[in-house]
Amino acid sequence: MQKITKFRYKNSFKNQVIFITGASSGLGEALTRVLHRFGAKLIIAARDIERLNELRDELVEIYPEGYRPTSLKLDLTKIDDIRQITESAINIHGKIDIVINNAGIGYRGTIMSTDIKVYQNLMAVNYFGQIEVIKAITEHFLAVGKGTIVGIGSVQSQISIPYRSAYSASKHAFQAFMDCLRAELSSIQPDINVLAVNPGYIRTNLSLNALSSDGSLYNRVDETTASGMDPKTVADEISLAIYQKKKELFLSTFTHKLAIILRYLFPSLFFILMSKRAKKFA
Repeated sequence: MQKITKFRYKNSFKNQVIFITGASSGLGEALTRVLHRFGAKLIIAARDIERLNELRDELVEIYPEGYRPTSLKLDLTKIDDIRQITESAINIHGKIDIVINNAGIGYRGTIMSTDIKVYQNLMAVNYFGQIEVIKAITEHFLAVGKGTIVGIGSVQSQISIPYRSAYSASKHAFQAFMDCLRAELSSIQPDINVLAVNPGYIRTNLSLNALSSDGSLYNRVDETTASGMDPKTVADEISLAIYQKKKELFLSTFTHKLAIILRYLFPSLFFILMSKRAKKFA
């Protein structure tokens, strides 16, 4: 990227009001740090309001030239509260320019041993809560005639791997929703951009905080997660994709991309490989 282009891209976020969910840790925290330095007016949301306030104060101390972020408590499992909280976020600056739906929860377990409540929890956080935020903000975007909707999905929205059924199913659903949303909005307001981001493994606490089949915390960092992408690198790529008004962004290894190709072009081979993977990690 040429220097002038890089300057323009970073400067494009100055004074933009950006609402980020799941901002207290991992990729959400990385996005918060990157976009604060770019001069955005941030509204950060998560269940852990104390951690959000700590992050807010830390950012103001490290980079006092930036706007002081506003923190909001948001629990995506409490569907009935989401619209009111989202509308409160809009009222803080009188608008929102970009929403980044990053909040999410992981899962590890076998299908037969997993309680249905675990599936419901994953769908509440990774799907139903997300679309309630998006619907509320999309009404605002339609009223003002523009906006950007970013949904953080996963490579597993395209391929399902053993012992991730609840997670993959929720990400499949969210991907389908984003594709429908993009198509429908393009016919009534093309100035609302919809960006679906599907990363592979990122070095975050996703596996540490993942739910097990009985609903308890998995409480372990997988080797794949530990060796994953740097959250800041991913945050930089996402912010660039927003600037470029991309519709979709895949951030994954060649192996993941090859697996997606195999799933659709050579499904029988893909099924064999997944069967071997299931046996390996059983």
